Parts: sequence; structure tokens; C-alpha cells
Amino acid sequence: MSRTVRIYRIDQMLHDRRVVTFDQLLKALEVSPATLKRDLQCMRNEMNSPIVWDAELQGYRFDKPNAGPKYELPGLWFHPDEIHALLTMQHLLANLDEGGILTPHVQPLIARLNAMLGSADNPADEVRRRVLIVGMGKRAIRLAQFEKVGSALLRRKRLKIRYAGRGRGETSEREVSPQRLVYYRDNWYLDAWCHLREGLRNFSVDAILHAELLEAKAREVGERSVNETLGPGYGIFKGRALAWARLRFTPERARWVASEHWHPKQKGGFGEDGSYLLEIPYADDRELLMDILRYGADVEVLEPAALRSRVREEVSRMTKLYRG
Repeated sequence: MSRTVRIYRIDQMLHDRRVVTFDQLLKALEVSPATLKRDLQCMRNEMNSPIVWDAELQGYRFDKPNAGPKYELPGLWFHPDEIHALLTMQHLLANLDEGGILTPHVQPLIARLNAMLGSADNPADEVRRRVLIVGMGKRAIRLAQFEKVGSALLRRKRLKIRYAGRGRGETSEREVSPQRLVYYRDNWYLDAWCHLREGLRNFSVDAILHAELLEAKAREVGERSVNETLGPGYGIFKGRALAWARLRFTPERARWVASEHWHPKQKGGFGEDGSYLLEIPYADDRELLMDILRYGADVEVLEPAALRSRVREEVSRMTKLYRG
């Protein structure tokens, strides 16, 4: 435990208790009596800590406020292991998008963490070299639009957006009340109340061509209603009208699928032959089809019949395409 960490521990113990004995400090810090005395002396002489020995209570305590020069600890400090963990988290955050939305905010923190660690091997560079983050199907987003969406969301204001709907290839202007941002499969989505459609809708943030922050207060929608309409997940999970898909995976793929998270309410179990039966709710089969087809012949759709037919049609269409 470094001296800085010990000083913060002493400070916390003195704030949390009326008095702290010398033995209690020794036990908590796991240092020698001489080291503890040097730490206390450092706090008094270099940091103006109002630590006094109370003969009556036989322990250390803080003196009355304003009894001497201003006492201040040397900024925010962490244990080296904690700093390495923070560096790794910051690296993950910085790589959520290649557009660098978080970079201006993350880089100063990384620089400070480097200084805190005081290591010559530049741990931030080591983290970037050792941790590889690959985003599949990631779409570029506009920084200005993302920032306005985030600002409206947290300030509880409405947004006027120009939105390019990919389904029909149409662009529309809408006024929306943001409810939450969702990061799903390497892309950002906005759950919002659409005042044009008078209902909850989700929008791909990368498809927001322009966003204008309005002064009007956002309409509040309860979290339960948002979850019931859009679901805690995305894509195949959104909507109230849910069907249940029953999928059976071959023993060769069962071990992988058993560890995958498809939906918060999924059900699964192994069969006697080693196959894996997965049951998941869905409202829109488009994304589910993609997930099923990536397993090829290693998955069979048992129910419902409509989904089984959709998979058969898609396989037939792909076969004709490649043969042609």
C-alpha cells in the first residue's frame, strides 16, 4: 500500500469515527509503528491536517474546524491496480465509436491516470496494444447530432429532427421527446416519444440528419411503458405482440449457443443427445432471421410454423441468388 493510499485511509477513518487509536490505524494499514508515525507527521506538516492526540480518549481525532491553516489532500489518487482497471475502461469507452465522440473527454483522464501511476512503461499505450476492440457492422454517426441528442436527453428537452428512415427510404421531420439512449450491436439508438406518430418509437442515431434542441419540456414516459413497447433489448425484441421461437442447435454448436445472451427472458436447456433448445420471444422476425441463418445447418426452427417458413424462403432465395 503506497503512502498516498495510506493517507487517504487515515483521513477516511478519522472522518468516519470520533476517535481512532494507534493500534486501530496499525491494523488497518498493516504497517510498522515507525511508518505510521511518519505518515501522521506528513499529514500534519505537509498537508496541514488538524490531527491531534486526545489524551482523554487515548486516540487521534480531528481538531475543531478552522483551527489552523486549510487542510487539503493532494487531489484524487488511486491504487496502481485501480488505475490499470480505469485505463482499460477508458480504452473501452474510447472505442465505442470510431468517430471519437468521447475522445476529447477521455484523453485528459488517461493522461492524468498515467501521471498518477508514475510508471515509465506508459501503461495507457500498453492497454491499447494489449486490448483489441473490433466493432462489426458499426455505422458512422454525426458528432453534432449525437451531442444534441445527449443534451436533450439529460436536460429533458424536446428535439426537432430530420430523420432518414431506411425501411422505406423516406426522410421526415419530427418532434420527439427523448427517453433513453441504447447502445446495441455496435450502434446507438434513441428511444423517444414521437409527437408526429403519437407513440413511442426508436431511431438510429446515425440516421438523424439534423437535430435542433427545443426549449419545450420533453414528455415523460414511464420506464415500464418504454420497456413494454420497445423492450429492454432491441430489434427482434421490440413491440408488445410477441411470439415465441423454439430453436434446436446441433451438439456441435450447443456449447456456444448455451453461453449466448439473446434475450433477458430466454429459456434454454440441453437435450439427451447434446443438442440445445433455445426459446426466445420476438416481435419482428427480420433480425431473428439473420441470427438464425448465421448458424446454417446447425440450427432447426421448431416453432412457430410461420418463422420456419420464413427461414425456408430465405434459404431458397439465397440458393437461387448464388446459383444465378
